[in-house]
Amino acid sequence: MHIPGTIDSLLTHKAPTVWSVAPNATVFDAIKLMSEKNIGALPVLDGGQLVGMFSERDYTRKVVLKGKSSKSTAVKDIISTPVISVETGHGIEECMRLMTEHRIRHLPVLDGGRMVGIVSIGDLVNWTISAQNVALEQMEHYISGTYPG
Repeated sequence: MHIPGTIDSLLTHKAPTVWSVAPNATVFDAIKLMSEKNIGALPVLDGGQLVGMFSERDYTRKVVLKGKSSKSTAVKDIISTPVISVETGHGIEECMRLMTEHRIRHLPVLDGGRMVGIVSIGDLVNWTISAQNVALEQMEHYISGTYPG
């Protein structure tokens, strides 16, 4: 089944606030922000430019398991780079493919190089379920003869 829609259309259904962290912030401060906002990853912005992603996975694998201190380690020392990102016009299916291929759970969305949002694998799954429900309803209406088209 083809999944209709672009990331731009998905972003219109999300809260507009994107939380981020600076490269020089401590890992502790980043984890604290993620906990307060109940999010699993933060884009790392330097002067408005996306330079990396910081995730719970980065924390567990690059700080905890290596015995580093989250209060003295800078985010820039453990972020994931290069950043896999998409532009607003990318299709939902292409984004799912990228996330699966690169084994990532959060995908920054850019518009002309400026970060405008972030989507999670959960956002894409919810969009897909909604699209499938709409398609099923249309088929039911078509079969029952109540389809307006």
